[in-house]
Amino acid sequence: MGKEISLTNVNKYLKKFKSNAQGRISMNAATRTDVRKLAMNWEAFRGIDHTFSNKVSGEMKATSQMRSGRCWGFAGLNLLRIYLGRKYKIKNFEFSQNYFMFYDKLEKSNYFLENIIETAGKETGDRLVMHLLDSPIQDGGQWDMFVNLLMKYGTVPKKAMAESYNSSNSSQMNKLITRKLREFAKDLRAAISNGSSKKEISTMKEDMLSTIYQMLCITLGTPPEKFDWSIRDKKDKFKRFTDMTPQSFFKSHVNINLNDYVCLINDPRSFAEYNKTYTVEYLGNVSGGNIIRYLNLQTEELKKYTIKSIKADDPVWFGCDVGKFFTRQYGVMDTDLFEFDKFFDTSFSMNKAERLDYGDSVMTHAMLFTGVDLKDKMPIKWRVENSWGADHGEKGFDIMTDPWFDQFMYEVVVHKKHLPKKIISQYNAEPIGLPPWDPMGSLAR
Repeated sequence: MGKEISLTNVNKYLKKFKSNAQGRISMNAATRTDVRKLAMNWEAFRGIDHTFSNKVSGEMKATSQMRSGRCWGFAGLNLLRIYLGRKYKIKNFEFSQNYFMFYDKLEKSNYFLENIIETAGKETGDRLVMHLLDSPIQDGGQWDMFVNLLMKYGTVPKKAMAESYNSSNSSQMNKLITRKLREFAKDLRAAISNGSSKKEISTMKEDMLSTIYQMLCITLGTPPEKFDWSIRDKKDKFKRFTDMTPQSFFKSHVNINLNDYVCLINDPRSFAEYNKTYTVEYLGNVSGGNIIRYLNLQTEELKKYTIKSIKADDPVWFGCDVGKFFTRQYGVMDTDLFEFDKFFDTSFSMNKAERLDYGDSVMTHAMLFTGVDLKDKMPIKWRVENSWGADHGEKGFDIMTDPWFDQFMYEVVVHKKHLPKKIISQYNAEPIGLPPWDPMGSLAR
């Protein structure tokens, strides 16, 4: 075959397809129906149930991130609310997801402008500059970004800063702020090129951030400086806490040192060494905050420490490629759930490392492990608290089979008390830098 597709070859393809009876049946169905419904393996689905041998205590009603990409923050706050609920014996509670979103946008704006200043000597066509300009204010994030925000700004109950239309439907807000940030990038680069002093550039940036703050206030509302919080526990006992700041609320009522949590990943690519710590350059949200840091381990080790955490009644934040072999309606992630190979009469044969290498899979979504089903001490399936509302799965709780964990799980976060000293030492070692566009730098949305 030459460089071009010849009409002769097209006719060959057509003749071959017309002779494929199974292919024609698939065509007749797929032209009218969602392929996922047609290729679903019902025998595999019938074998899955929502019972688990081990489950953490204190689960609450499923939350909903609505039409936004805040899953990483929702998963983090859902983890914290379990401990708050146990402390005060609360039936249900939500932290303000709008509050952490406000400061995430503000900090990402500053992080972007600082990187623009740093790279001002590069051409706009430079790969790094183009990467920075691509999506400076997107909703997505990673665990360390969540830690940075909570440790700096604290948190508040949802009632203290409720959802706005734009926190729940963030697309238009993000587009407008992105447009403004790119304009600011142009202005900063021009000023630096024209010889402006560091003090002048700093003043420019401060004025720019004031504008971004104004846009955030208009779209999200103003963050509370002080607030009161009142609750009734499971025994209907009333409590009221007054005159709190977001930082004092976090310190007094949540009181969890997020720096005690360790991020573990599974990256099986040929160059990625196990038992080594990695970071991603130019990835973050808070300038001066924690860098993105994770220790690369075998999948079986991620399972081991996740199981240990759940048995100790500690939920586990995690990141995965949720779009693969997942049915949202039934809330099931299972590699046997869809028979696409049989439906299309072709194999999909890339392994996990190859999918990362060729852009077929990255971490796309963060959720919370709240249970595991063990048989003969081995995991069969995992209980997942999602942030897509209660209209799927078991009232918003999903199932992940263990083979799915092997293929599409990338990141878990566990408390250091569940890890051996050797692992903690490896995690704290000087990290190996990955380029900004590395798939491990993808943001959960």
